[in-house]
Amino acid sequence: MATPTAPTAALTCSALSFQWPDDTSVFDGLSLTIGRGRTGLVGTNGTGKSTLLRLLSGSLRPTRGSVTVSGSLAHLPQNITLDTTLRVDDALGIAERRRAVRAIEAGDVSEEHFDTVGDDWDVEERALATLGSLGLGGIGLDRTVGQLSGGETVLLRLAALLLERPDVLLLDEPTNNLDRFARRRLYEAVDSWRSGVLVVVSHDRELLERVDRIAELRSGSVSWYGGGWSAYTEDLATEQEAAGRTLRAAEADVRRQKRELEEARVKLARRQKQSKKLDAQRRAPRIVAGEKKRSAQESAGRLRGLHEDRLHEARERREEAESAIRDDAEIRVSLPHTAVPAGRTVLTLDELRPRYGRLAEGSLRVHGPERIALVGRNGAGKTTLLRTLTGELAPLSGEARTHVPLRFLPQRLDVLDDGLSVAANVARLAPGVTENHIRAQLARFLFKGARADQSAGTLSGGERFRAALAAMMLAAPAPQLLMLDEPTNNLDIASVRQLTTALEAYEGALLIASHDLLFLESVGITRWLLLGEDLRESTADEVRDLLEAPEPV
Repeated sequence: MATPTAPTAALTCSALSFQWPDDTSVFDGLSLTIGRGRTGLVGTNGTGKSTLLRLLSGSLRPTRGSVTVSGSLAHLPQNITLDTTLRVDDALGIAERRRAVRAIEAGDVSEEHFDTVGDDWDVEERALATLGSLGLGGIGLDRTVGQLSGGETVLLRLAALLLERPDVLLLDEPTNNLDRFARRRLYEAVDSWRSGVLVVVSHDRELLERVDRIAELRSGSVSWYGGGWSAYTEDLATEQEAAGRTLRAAEADVRRQKRELEEARVKLARRQKQSKKLDAQRRAPRIVAGEKKRSAQESAGRLRGLHEDRLHEARERREEAESAIRDDAEIRVSLPHTAVPAGRTVLTLDELRPRYGRLAEGSLRVHGPERIALVGRNGAGKTTLLRTLTGELAPLSGEARTHVPLRFLPQRLDVLDDGLSVAANVARLAPGVTENHIRAQLARFLFKGARADQSAGTLSGGERFRAALAAMMLAAPAPQLLMLDEPTNNLDIASVRQLTTALEAYEGALLIASHDLLFLESVGITRWLLLGEDLRESTADEVRDLLEAPEPV
């Protein structure tokens, strides 16, 4: 990774506030300074990590406050979209310089060519070296972006940013779509960052182990932890243990204050009863008795008020202690209509050859509620194969047929209409289902009350995935075959656990393309399909060995 030279590279935001057009507030007065070195920005989905990077990069404008960047800045967003007709050198931003160098070498000494090149005479060599360092040495500069896989596109965009030699580099979920070998190349690039500011938003624990510090975004503010992911989780566990002790002490104090208040009330009642009895026996003058009664009532009021104040303060301390306890909500959903009998044919492929990718020909039979993992190297054509199975892409030859209701959740989550609310998106895919039923089901996907009315365009990456998953699973007719393309992209660890819980409740057939082997193993994969020039069954261990090894040249 290129080493920045700006000695004062830094990022600062002052009193930063941001609201989406529908008045959803993300930040309110956030102040933050990020200095030189590698910072991992973490937080649960929906806390605003990607929004903060967009504000820091200038692609979003704050509602109030300011952002100051010292040095040049480059930003790798979460969802990469490149024109598929672009050549690689265009995507890298070097096409004009490359043409100018070649024109000069061919004898055309026009001044405009020298102006275009400037001092960058080795631009092609630098570009090839950068591509090589990220494992893209074999793609060349003359291919088109449309010939690259999703993972190769991510690395290509990163290569373009590195060629700019930025002082500040912002990376948002950079390991999305990358196979194990490509991830290792990215890890090496992060390891080589020696100066300047590098900020990484990621749920990839291996990547987060490589940062110098963790910045946790929670409830609109940032807490800092030294070291990488392991150090952060250890510190967090210590904090939560202390918070648990504080909460238990606060709850005990509330119980004690309640008991003391009740005891005080009983004592006061007894005292008042006894005082009335004595006054009756002594037959004190009415004016004296009235004065004594007022004095006793004032004294009782002060004592009762003192205990009530103490109880109120104890409850406030308990609320404060409760707020420090983290509680990751879990998806709880029942989907009985998705069940598939064991002998039912779900999907058939006959001598299928997709339009793109490496598969020359493949045949497959899927029966009953099988759980199939589709794995392969970047560029093998996993996404192309899934899109062919849905009918979105026509094959070059052969046939693919689905025999049960199918739903497909693509990488880009473009099944949602950004202009509609979460509830309206589900209703669009489930005509005839009552609004009350939709909202009840959405609550199980953690979209409760007003959250179900939030515009899909304002959701975080993880929230958007959860909304898209809900829309797919709650669609009518109920899907008995669910196909997912890299479903753990953009999800924090808590959200991956939520996804796993939801899929455990799903009773239909699953076909999942993913590089996340831990996730695949957690959802109970029953068949592993390795995609290359053919489509063959494998084992989890064979898949791991293959994806962690460099591809043969």
